[in-house]
Amino acid sequence: MSGKKKKSDDSRLELDKDNYDEELYKLQVELVKLQRDIIANGQKLLIIVEGRDGAGKDGTIKRITEHLSPRETRVVALNKPSDRETTQWYFQRYVPHLPAAGEIVLFNRSWYNRAGVERVMGFCTDDQYERFLDTVPMFEAMLINSGITIIKYFLDISRDEQKKRLADRRKDPLKQWKISPIDAVAQKHWHDYSEARDAMLSRTHSLAAPWTIACANNKKVTRLNVIRDILNRTEYEGKKTKLTVPDREIVFNFDPIHLQSGKIES
Repeated sequence: MSGKKKKSDDSRLELDKDNYDEELYKLQVELVKLQRDIIANGQKLLIIVEGRDGAGKDGTIKRITEHLSPRETRVVALNKPSDRETTQWYFQRYVPHLPAAGEIVLFNRSWYNRAGVERVMGFCTDDQYERFLDTVPMFEAMLINSGITIIKYFLDISRDEQKKRLADRRKDPLKQWKISPIDAVAQKHWHDYSEARDAMLSRTHSLAAPWTIACANNKKVTRLNVIRDILNRTEYEGKKTKLTVPDREIVFNFDPIHLQSGKIES
């Protein structure tokens, strides 16, 4: 990363606005190159973005898609299932939104709702939860075998940072649409969400569809490094390799050892 960098008291990387804007521009140019290659070769890219409430999923997705072609880029953020959908095969309502040839699709939350919010808030039964964890690796393997590339991110923040962001959200008149009853109890259920996250990561991480963790206490640094990681994991014509190397203290492959080491917030 070019520009001045310093470690703050909570070990978050700081980045001034000018350097951030410059880095973001360069990376968004690379994303456009990637998309041109995906369109030309009929590839299918699915990016799943999960994380704590307030972890910056919306902002990260916005920076990824900001200058991509709207015809070949879709962001999917489904509402809670209808009465009819609750009677369907669990993955059924997600299937119509999967990428076709030449498309990039980003899920802002995904089928992993079952392993997070639904589990913690009691919106699914124990049997439904266990069945999901057992079957989702097979479901994702089927998608990969059909030609879809899957990249999965979990944005992780500290409890104090979440508290601050949710409080700021309530005060901001432009972010009122983000406020939900789930947000209101996020802090109360912090440890429940930690346990659900740990089980989800451990049981659905695979060689075919691995989880990548993004330390998201600093929004700007997170956005840059998630984009770098996407570019680093993909091949495309005209790639500037030096621009696409992420900071592995910020974005790193999941390993169960991280749950005990403190690298993932508890």
